Amino acid sequence: MNIDEITKKADVLTEALPYVRRFRGSVFVIKYGGAFMDDPNPEIRARMARDIAFLAAVGINVVVVHGGGKAISRAMSASGLQPEFKNGMRVTDEKTVAIVEDVLNNEVNAEICDMLARQGCEAVSIKGNDVFKCKKLLSKGEDIGYVGEVESVDVSAIQKALEEGKTPVISPIAMGIDDNHAYNTNADVAAAAAAGALKARRLVFLCDVPGLMRDPKDRTTLISHLPVSEVAKLKEDGIIGGGMIPKVDSGVKAIENGVRRIHFIDGYMPHSLLLEIFTDTGIGTEIVSPKATL
Repeated sequence: MNIDEITKKADVLTEALPYVRRFRGSVFVIKYGGAFMDDPNPEIRARMARDIAFLAAVGINVVVVHGGGKAISRAMSASGLQPEFKNGMRVTDEKTVAIVEDVLNNEVNAEICDMLARQGCEAVSIKGNDVFKCKKLLSKGEDIGYVGEVESVDVSAIQKALEEGKTPVISPIAMGIDDNHAYNTNADVAAAAAAGALKARRLVFLCDVPGLMRDPKDRTTLISHLPVSEVAKLKEDGIIGGGMIPKVDSGVKAIENGVRRIHFIDGYMPHSLLLEIFTDTGIGTEIVSPKATL
């Protein structure tokens, strides 16, 4: 390694230092999801785990809320059940919700905790059932089974883990307010609800795209900084659409509940999490409230 490369590394550390100081002791919620979760190359997931472990190591209180849709579909197929979707939402009957609960609370959650542990981050598994309360969600007025909309968040177990210096890893399962039954929920919505309840400083969505782009086919049109007041117009113009809508909508709600900024970054990009949080320019899209400070 020559002196120029060494100097560049030192410059990166110097740029990160003010952010490390500012964010120490803050709560960051990370929605862990996207295609990279199922990538056959384990190094991609390990790389993200290292970045999360880095945040925890510099004193940031990290909370991870994860998805796992593809793992659920695989488990259903293995059980002889055919996944069914209506209006983009999984139809979740009694047999399906049992599989969803097992896959998310055990298989996926355990894998993420194990990856973090291998990076020196003390992770603790928390079942969403113990955190999220929900009401039945209808899909365009149609009952699609045990699918819920998060209504409230009990943060006591999360805060206890953070006080013990651990990183909570939470599944998006919720308990029904009316029937005390397990429900599958949208992980983006669950993460945003947790961030709002915790008054997190940051909510970060790991995505399959670099962020919000004015032209989805042109990465040079990435919107780096977006005041929350401009979101409605971008949705109206179709710039925010498809799978980004539930992420953006839940993120905006989190801002309304006190989260300072939300971020959308590419889970595949090496060190995208660190580049977004610890550099002046960032690497993805941030949406901020008018009252937001760093």
